[in-house]
Amino acid sequence: MSEVHAARRSRLRARHASTGPQAALVSRPANVRYLAGPAPAGAVLLVGESGEDVLFGHWDPAVAPEVPRPAGGGGLRGVALDGHVDPVVAAAAQAERAGAAALAVEEHHLTVARHRAVATEFPRLRLTDLGCAVEQQRLVKDEDEIAALRSAAEITDRALGELLESILVGRTERHLALELERRLVDHGADGPAFPTSVATGSHSGVAGHRPTDRRVEEGDFLTVRLGARYRGYRCQIGRTFVIGTSPAAWQIELYEVVFAAQRAARETLAPGAEYRAVDLAAREVLTAAGHGAALGPGTGHGVGLEIGEDPQLAPAATGRLGPCVPVTVEPGVHLPGRGGVRIDDTLVVRSAADGGPELLTITTKELLAL
Repeated sequence: MSEVHAARRSRLRARHASTGPQAALVSRPANVRYLAGPAPAGAVLLVGESGEDVLFGHWDPAVAPEVPRPAGGGGLRGVALDGHVDPVVAAAAQAERAGAAALAVEEHHLTVARHRAVATEFPRLRLTDLGCAVEQQRLVKDEDEIAALRSAAEITDRALGELLESILVGRTERHLALELERRLVDHGADGPAFPTSVATGSHSGVAGHRPTDRRVEEGDFLTVRLGARYRGYRCQIGRTFVIGTSPAAWQIELYEVVFAAQRAARETLAPGAEYRAVDLAAREVLTAAGHGAALGPGTGHGVGLEIGEDPQLAPAATGRLGPCVPVTVEPGVHLPGRGGVRIDDTLVVRSAADGGPELLTITTKELLAL
């Protein structure tokens, strides 16, 4: 992967060259990982003007990867710092030593205190804003990234499938969430992509519900949302089931509405589609059924090294989807006091010539009675 990371840094350098010669300091953790690979917590990356790139951090040999050593005088070099040295200040010092007149920083991530420290200590170094250049570069995934997402989805589907084969009645939301996260790791995940949500009864259908000690009962809706993190990449799945021999009429009706909304949104996923058009497709179905206000701020978002990265599939979002952009489609409806339905999938945008959107999370969306 070192060649892949080097190519990504070269693209960033070329993209940023239009603003004039300057070094770039990348501090946002997901951006550092995208450009340099696994790194210690708090590490920062200096992307030099001339092609020499340096990773500054505090390495703990017991938990962190080895300090990068460039092969043949090129590539990425790592600098292990003493505990009291701020990696941002160390990177700025290196930029000044290398003769950079300007340093672009991620102002949306760097704290005011650290920005001020660099400006005070290196007054001759003009600070500019790198903006979201790395995030924009991360939007379109290469095939290695998509392969990692595909593996994360396979692990997630497997963990969920095993849970559905077990006895659920009488167990608490909290216990089921912990079991799912253990199963993710057992099947090869680095860990959960986000805190696993298990919601039953009146809690079901609530976005981001934190598991409680409420126990699963006959007749409940059971909503499960989880995802695996594999090689740093994260996926998301959400499914809703009924506990008992058969669902009630209102449960079938609500499930069919949410399923139709999810299908409508998935069918809009194509290169060139507006972000807000995906949201609108789901919102129109729910609104026609009287549940438009229940959808929330958006229908989905991008996934990759983070959950909830760009693009945002929301009513006010501007922009158009490109090929090889992975997104979630996750409409839901919650009826206060009764419960609700959520259906989440992770997909990769593909053209019609390539078979249309690629569904990564393949656990059945049939309303199962467990």
